[in-house]
Amino acid sequence: MKQLVVKVEFHDDRERSKAMQVVSGFGGIGSLSIEDNKLTVSGEFDPVKVVNKLRKSWRTDIVSVGAAKKDEGKKEEGKKEEGKKNEDQVANLVKAYQAYHSAPVTYYYPPPEENPSCVIC
Repeated sequence: MKQLVVKVEFHDDRERSKAMQVVSGFGGIGSLSIEDNKLTVSGEFDPVKVVNKLRKSWRTDIVSVGAAKKDEGKKEEGKKEEGKKNEDQVANLVKAYQAYHSAPVTYYYPPPEENPSCVIC
């Protein structure tokens, strides 16, 4: 988890919402907030791409880049535990399905061989 804090100069609320929309379009964004013209982004993302995209439209200064706070990591661990529970439920459903629907039976038919006693062949 990474955390990026940048200072962005906004003139009005419309620009703030536009910047949030631009940043939220990146994959791996966990959380996003703006306070006092400071944009805080955390998650699994590339900070360089986010800053470059913001600099195309607004004056942007990097305040800090680093690992996310431990509180957010605890939330992430809770999500991982929920994910494991969901995976266990899916695995149980797959086992039940396999027990109910057995594997299909395949039959083997040997290819016909040339028979010299056959007049039509």
